[in-house]
Amino acid sequence: MTVKIATWNVNSIRLRIAHLTDWLRNSAPDIVLLQELKATSEVFPYMEIEELGYNVALFGQKSYNGVAILSKLPLSDIKNGLPGDDGDAEARYIEAIASGKGFALRVASIYVPNGQSPDSDKFQYKLRFLERLRAHVESLLRFEEVLVIGGDYNVAPDPIDVYDPQGLDGTTCFHPLERAALRAITHLGVYDAFRILHPEKQVFSWWDYRGNGFDAGKGMRIDHLLLSPQAADRLESCEIVHSLRELEKPSDHAPVMCGLAL
Repeated sequence: MTVKIATWNVNSIRLRIAHLTDWLRNSAPDIVLLQELKATSEVFPYMEIEELGYNVALFGQKSYNGVAILSKLPLSDIKNGLPGDDGDAEARYIEAIASGKGFALRVASIYVPNGQSPDSDKFQYKLRFLERLRAHVESLLRFEEVLVIGGDYNVAPDPIDVYDPQGLDGTTCFHPLERAALRAITHLGVYDAFRILHPEKQVFSWWDYRGNGFDAGKGMRIDHLLLSPQAADRLESCEIVHSLRELEKPSDHAPVMCGLAL
């Protein structure tokens, strides 16, 4: 069977719940990795999602951050938070095992810090976060599982992934230090699902609300599905779903969805 796995930064689950549920009905992804929920468990719209047949694993935070896994498959071994800093209370990482008939896969939803500006403390936090992610991915790869770590990485890997490589070079999300930090992760042996199937295609997943970025084509590809070798071997498709960015009052991100033969 083909399992469809998507990642989407919804930029407020409560503001975007109608967009999300309509998409779940129409596209029926099996697993959805959500970021920037801006909601705690007390206000998360469980009912609207669970009535569509999804199990929910949630790591919420009031007003900021927040990640979740929605799955038509049963979830187990749920873990909140990225290892490496017990003092980090920001809700930016959640991981679980999704099990089907005769197969299982490990999935994680990640929301990498934006970094604000290269000369800020928040940018240093972003680099430390990416180093913690590298160490965790290295440990996960030892299990040799079908593994998908999807989310808003807030890093455009290559010049093809931004609308103006020269003008944006050295700015947040396209800074050499954060691009090197993301490469350190992929060099471990995880693969960018979109680039496997579309090595020379320029498609973006985020556009700034300011300056009418979407209509002007001024975007970046900063949302990624990173696959272990065992997952990459099973990759059948991967697309960025622009239709949700075209809606009224949309998230500034579009979902990325891949299909794995399991």
